[in-house]
Amino acid sequence: MQPARKRFGQNFLHSPGVISRIVATLAPQPGEALVEIGPGHGALTGPVLERAGALTAIELDRDLAGELQARFGGAGLTLIGADALRFDFAALVGEGRRLRVFGNLPYNISTPLLFHLLAQRAVIGDMLFMLQREVVDRLAAGPGEADYGRLGVMVQYACAVQALFVVPPGAFWPAPKVQSRIVQLTPYATLPYPAVDEKRFANIVQRAFAQRRKTLRNSLAGVVSAEQFAAAGIDPGRRPETLSVAEFVRLADA
Repeated sequence: MQPARKRFGQNFLHSPGVISRIVATLAPQPGEALVEIGPGHGALTGPVLERAGALTAIELDRDLAGELQARFGGAGLTLIGADALRFDFAALVGEGRRLRVFGNLPYNISTPLLFHLLAQRAVIGDMLFMLQREVVDRLAAGPGEADYGRLGVMVQYACAVQALFVVPPGAFWPAPKVQSRIVQLTPYATLPYPAVDEKRFANIVQRAFAQRRKTLRNSLAGVVSAEQFAAAGIDPGRRPETLSVAEFVRLADA
């Protein structure tokens, strides 16, 4: 078995109990467009294939890809050697189907990968990921909570977020120094608070949280005027972590 490589941020899942629980949560079915990111040694790949009969996996590590092809190539696995951060997921969508994306995401690329997937959410039905626990806490946090920030606002704008069970370090090899957690992200078919201009909304959120200790008046100086704060009904003396997703959208629209 190939050892983990630091440059890929690899920690391989090996706990049978955790693997069974993740697969049960995913509940894969035959005929679904299932996509696994970073399958590693195939801890999830095997049991998902047993249930669904077919699966597409994206693996950057060539040695691991060769191992996976040898083990599962004849069992319904379609293996793509690519960097998930640059991959066009729309290329995998069949007629009338949306992708079900899952995986144990490497810690070092989890945040940029989530943003990459959000940009392609039109072709994604749902996502089930294992992430560093603190990342999941940030995804699920609400206004006023310490973990609430740019990542949570942007993901909650686009998806329903459900933080699920915690996975201890001992479930992996090598064991990471942090806990992990399972999270389910389901892109909205209809956005609850659609922004008129999503790029402007993203820019407002990014600038606001770049200096989160400052008031909105200061962090958004030169971007949002006093008149625009008034039009949105937002007190410029508030701090960014107190605003809901709907309020950020209102501010961007103003």
